[in-house]
Amino acid sequence: MAKDESALLLKKLAQNRIAIEGVEPVIDGGRFEAKGVAGDPFTVEADVFSDGHDVVAAVLLHRARGERLWDETPMRFLANDRWRASIIFPEPGHYEFKLIAWRDLFASWREDVKKKHDAGQAISLELTEGRMLVEQAVNATSRRSAGDRKHLKSLLHSLESATAEGDKLALLMSDEMGALVQRCAERTNLTQTETAYPVFIDRVRAVYSTWYELFPRSQSGDPAVHGTFDNVIARLPYVRDLGFDVLYFPPIHPIGKTFRKGRNNSLVSTEDDVGSPYATGSPEGGHDAIHPELGTFEDFARLVEAAHGEGLEIALDFAIQCSPDHPWVKEHPEWFDWRPDGTIKYAENPPKKYQDIVNVHFYRGAFPDLWYALRNIVLFWLDKGVRIFRVDNPHTKPLPFWEWLIAEVRQVDPGVIFLAEAFTRPKMMKRLAKIGFNQSYSYFTWRNTKHGLTEYFTELTTEECRHYMRPNLFVNTPDINPVYLQTSGRAGFRIRLFLAATLGSNYGMYSGFEFCESAAVPGKEEYLHSEKYELKARDDEAPGNIKDDIAFVNALRRDNPALQRFTNLKFYNAWNDSILYYGKFTDDLSNFLLFAVNLDPHNTHAADFEVPLWEFGLSDDSTIEAKDLVLGQPFAWQGKVQAMLLNPDERPYMVWRLIVPGAPL
Repeated sequence: MAKDESALLLKKLAQNRIAIEGVEPVIDGGRFEAKGVAGDPFTVEADVFSDGHDVVAAVLLHRARGERLWDETPMRFLANDRWRASIIFPEPGHYEFKLIAWRDLFASWREDVKKKHDAGQAISLELTEGRMLVEQAVNATSRRSAGDRKHLKSLLHSLESATAEGDKLALLMSDEMGALVQRCAERTNLTQTETAYPVFIDRVRAVYSTWYELFPRSQSGDPAVHGTFDNVIARLPYVRDLGFDVLYFPPIHPIGKTFRKGRNNSLVSTEDDVGSPYATGSPEGGHDAIHPELGTFEDFARLVEAAHGEGLEIALDFAIQCSPDHPWVKEHPEWFDWRPDGTIKYAENPPKKYQDIVNVHFYRGAFPDLWYALRNIVLFWLDKGVRIFRVDNPHTKPLPFWEWLIAEVRQVDPGVIFLAEAFTRPKMMKRLAKIGFNQSYSYFTWRNTKHGLTEYFTELTTEECRHYMRPNLFVNTPDINPVYLQTSGRAGFRIRLFLAATLGSNYGMYSGFEFCESAAVPGKEEYLHSEKYELKARDDEAPGNIKDDIAFVNALRRDNPALQRFTNLKFYNAWNDSILYYGKFTDDLSNFLLFAVNLDPHNTHAADFEVPLWEFGLSDDSTIEAKDLVLGQPFAWQGKVQAMLLNPDERPYMVWRLIVPGAPL
């Protein structure tokens, strides 16, 4: 290496005296975007330190991706070299941030002089040094506005005019002088992170949403009559009154007839069987068409508009699979797999077989035309007013495809939301969230014990995945009739509803849950007489329903900001393994909720539990005002340890709001 080149490298190395480590949130070294929400604080932390005892200053730089200039937000020191700054990104979209830090010579001077002055030592020479640092800041060639420079020059003039040592010290130690010098002075040994870390900011519905799934074809009220979009419009007030804000449909496209499934997934169908909506495609069209019996695109447009009028947003299923009758099979045979005998290969998940479905492949002759076609399907429905897509089995499609497609769609509308329906390996579920899925199905469906729920939700809310993965806690789906619900009776439905609605900020249910439907295919987590293969008609006033519970928890979520975010969950002590006890609260504690749930749907349980007085800075024997949000009654707790009794047939859950001391009830 040449001497000049070596000297340049050495100079660069010597300049970077500040260590910046442990930056959060950073996903895989910046390979993927951390996630935030428009209008919410986005918090960045890092370890920032230097050699010696000089004061260090740190700043968070941030900007929208593609912009030239950076905005600055000062970071504040926490403890043990940890620094933090919070910013608010106003709109959905792509952003980025990086950190800079430097040795703050004036702040270091002030700190040393204060120590000497407090110790009674002479500081006349130090005051001269301080004045010289102010002069250097006035004459600095970077980082000052004309207003700051003029103001600082005025203070320098006052400093030079002062004769008393005390006056000079007071001026040099003033907050005004400190702030101006920091803004104007050269940043000594300026160091920055080498990477600009990416961030994606979502609209609020990505982090707080309440989903209700129904089959449009079942909304006529008669199991012998195919429903229409107009029937769905008539049902909107029902969904609204239950408190939901997202209305989700399985595929609404034409359904093929080749190997059409009969009732209960039978391989033999009759002319009257409606088939599975996941067998997409017929001579009437494919993924960009509507099943004729549902209505027209004009009808769908009226439905979208009517839903918006009721405060509901329509979500559609994006299922990348085809019936053998799909137009693509003839138009693009190279997009499909064919067997040696010339027949098309239908979908399998051995030993399961799906004879009514054929899968596309994503490479060979299908690349890249299939990728463009699928992107255009999403953009097609986006143009029809759909901004939320539940994606069927995304883990069985290539990860690069999803990363590309989501990025392409976000160029058109960064507010589009993708929910990954992927009940699969944990690392795959997390990878899908990293590459762009806004929401994710989770293992909540199979977490029924206190230990299982506590362990799983502690992972989701405290580990790195909290920065990119947002679970959507579905209590059931047309594909999943959990064993717990099959055996728990009405109390179990109330319990699982309450857990989903209060543990998660996103949750959903498939219609029929409110009527405690639980009949199962023997030995399987599948519904008997599944709506995937037949029309249903339900009685909205069926006895034993839990509609009041649903309306209550959804109103609770709507009225309490603490329930509209996910990572603010904390578990507390209740000494009974059948009672789950936890809290959620806003940063300022103005909305602080406690929840207790009896996880056993068959037996009454009691427990002593701890009221978290320490969260309010109160001693263990203090009194705190509270309100029972189920009964609407105010009361007070005196002392940390209290007792509860939960009868699953009467009240399997409790909700209390703790009141900040001195605040109104």
